[in-house]
Amino acid sequence: MFKYLKNDLPASIVVFFVALPLCLGIALASGAPPFAGMIAGIIGGIVVGSLSGSQIGVSGPAAGLAAIVLTAITSLGGYENFLVAVVIGGVIQILFGILKAGVIGYYFPNSVIKGMLVGIGIIIILKEIPYFFGYDKVLGGQFSFFKVEFKSLFTPIINSLGNPSLGPLFIGVVSLLLMIFWSNVLAKKAKVFTLIQGPFAAVVLGVLYAVATKGNETWGILSNHLVEVPVPDSFDSFIGQFRFPNFEVIGRTDIWVTGFTIALVASLETLLCVEATDKIDPKKRVTPTNRELLAQGAGNVLSGFIGGLPITQVIVRSSANIQSGGQTKLSAIVHGFLLLISVLTIPSLLNLIPYSVLAAILLIVGYKLAHPSKFKKMFSLGWKQWLPFLITVVLIVATDLLLGIGVGLAIGILIVLIKSYQNSHFLHIKETDTEVHNVKMELAEELTFFNKGAIMRELEALPKNTQLEIDTVKTRYLDNDIIEVLEDFLDKAKNRDINIKLISKRGVVENPESFIEFFRNNPKSNISLS
Repeated sequence: MFKYLKNDLPASIVVFFVALPLCLGIALASGAPPFAGMIAGIIGGIVVGSLSGSQIGVSGPAAGLAAIVLTAITSLGGYENFLVAVVIGGVIQILFGILKAGVIGYYFPNSVIKGMLVGIGIIIILKEIPYFFGYDKVLGGQFSFFKVEFKSLFTPIINSLGNPSLGPLFIGVVSLLLMIFWSNVLAKKAKVFTLIQGPFAAVVLGVLYAVATKGNETWGILSNHLVEVPVPDSFDSFIGQFRFPNFEVIGRTDIWVTGFTIALVASLETLLCVEATDKIDPKKRVTPTNRELLAQGAGNVLSGFIGGLPITQVIVRSSANIQSGGQTKLSAIVHGFLLLISVLTIPSLLNLIPYSVLAAILLIVGYKLAHPSKFKKMFSLGWKQWLPFLITVVLIVATDLLLGIGVGLAIGILIVLIKSYQNSHFLHIKETDTEVHNVKMELAEELTFFNKGAIMRELEALPKNTQLEIDTVKTRYLDNDIIEVLEDFLDKAKNRDINIKLISKRGVVENPESFIEFFRNNPKSNISLS
C-alpha cells in the first residue's frame, strides 16, 4: 500500500480540501451541528477507508441523505434520538453485508450510472458558481442536493453574476487559472508539480490572499466568505462538541423505520458510487460490494455512537481522489487523519480558506464529471442508452438524486421490456400460394408473460389454410403463460384450418394435442418450464 505513497499523499490533500467544505455544508443542510459533519468525514476516511475493499473510494457524510436527516431530527424529537436511528442503520447495513446483498448495485444500467455522474457534476457546478462569485445570500445552504427547484437553483446564480464580491471572485479566478495551468503545463514539465497538486497550491494562495487583504473593504474577503470550522477554546469545549445517542427511545417504531430507511438509502447510494468509481478507476479494479456494506455499516455504527452524520461512499470525493492520482486506500485514510488533525490543531487556520477557492476546486471536479464529451458519446450509442441517461441527468438536477436514479432505472427497464417484446419471436413466410400459407415461427431463447401479447398478435393474424411450424430449438425457458397461449390457439387453429407442427431439439411433433404435455413427457427437450 505504501508503494504509491508519492501518489496517495498529494491526492489525500486534495480530497481533504474537497471534503472539508462538504462535511460542513452537508451538516448545515441537514440541520445538524457542523461538528457532526466533521465526525462523519473523519470516520469515513479512517475507519471505513481501512475496512473497505475499495482502493479509490472515499466515504463521508452523505449529501443524498440530507433530506432524510433534516426531517428525522425534527420528527424523532431531537438529534440524540436521531443518532439511535443512525446506529440501527449501521447494524442493518452490516446484516446486508452478511446476507450478501451487495450484488444489487450490479443491476443498474450503465446509462443510469453515467447519468448519475453527469448530473452530480452539473449540480456541483451550479451550486458552486455563487460561492465562486462571493454571493452572500446562499451561505449556509451549500451542497444541499435535495429538493432542488429550478428557481432556487438558478436565482442565486443570476444574482451572483449581477452582484459579485470582488475579493472572493478575484482569488477564485486566479485559483481556477492556477489549477488549469498547473495540470496542463507545469505538471508536464517537472515531477515536483505532480507531487504537489494544483488544488493544494490554490488553497495556500487563497489563505495568503485572505491574510494580506484583511480589512480591505474592496478586495478583502469577509468572514462569511471563509470556511467556518468550530474553534474550541479548551479540551472540555472540544469534548463538549460530541453528542451521544439516547438509547431510551430504541423501542420506538419510528426510530426503527428511520434506521431502516437510512440503511437502505445509504447502501443504495454506496453501491451506485462503487459501481461508478470502479468504472472511472484507471486500473479498472473491482470493489467487493458485500465487504463495502460491512465497512459502511461499521462506520455508521461508530458515527452514530459519537454524534456523527450517516456515512456513504461519495462520488465527489472519490472522483477527486481519482483525478488527483490516488492509487490505494491510503489516500482515503490519510484524508481522514488530515480532517482529524485539522479540527484538533489548526481550526483557526482553516477558517482563513476562502469559499471561492474551494468552489474553484469543485468547479473543475464538476466539469470533469459532466464533460460535454460524455453527452456526445452517449448520444452516439443510440436512443436506448441516450434516453435513460438524459432523463437521469435532468431529474437529478431538477429534483433529487434518488428520484433521478429511480426514474432512470425505470426507463431502462421499460426499454428492456420493449426490446424483449419485439424480440420474442421471428416470423418467416417460407412460401405462399393461392391456397396454402407456409409460416415458420422461431421462438426466442427465453419467453415470459412479457412476450405473450406479441405472440398472440402474430397467431391471431395468421390466415386460414396455414401450415404453421413453431420452432423451439433455441428456446431454453418457456413461461406457462406462453404455453397456455399456444394451447388456446390449438382450438382456434382447428376452426381455421391451420395445421401446426412443433420443432424442438428432441424432434418434430405433428399436430401436438398439448404442448405442455409434450414438454413434460420429453424432459430432454432442452426447455425449462415454469
